[in-house]
Amino acid sequence: MPAMGEESPHSAADDNNRLARGEQSNKSPSTTDYQKHMAEHSGRDILSSDVEIKGSIKFQKELLIDGKVEGEINSDGVLTIGENADIRGEIKTKSITVFGKVQGNITVAERCELKAKCTLQGDLKAARLVIEEGATFIGKSEVTSGTSPAKSVTGRPEIVRNDEPIKAAFGARA
Repeated sequence: MPAMGEESPHSAADDNNRLARGEQSNKSPSTTDYQKHMAEHSGRDILSSDVEIKGSIKFQKELLIDGKVEGEINSDGVLTIGENADIRGEIKTKSITVFGKVQGNITVAERCELKAKCTLQGDLKAARLVIEEGATFIGKSEVTSGTSPAKSVTGRPEIVRNDEPIKAAFGARA
């Protein structure tokens, strides 16, 4: 077995040659799948679906949670709650995307996105809120103004208009 930092005499080129000759590689498919998965999520920390945590979590940049967490989550970064996740506790972060289950209040400085199959039981406070059709949200929401104190604050959420003609949207006759 080679020491850390040394290369194994069995290289990726050997694997490619073996595969070309129809021989089996001795690398397990799970190792390759794991490497692909990690490459897709480079720069993002991941708590996988088999992880369970009781306590508080703090992180800086990006975190994907796909496991169970019971406790507070605090960050100035971007949080993604995966499809398998079950979160029970308060969440305070810069931005969040929820695919799984959250039971607790969420406070977000910027954007909150509730995806189609997610469940949120708790109050929500965010500057921008996107709720996809099929999401379950039980609680109160407060869309705060994302404006700086120098600008006038109306206290009402911003209305985004679609460019489609209204008659097409409601099926009215021309």
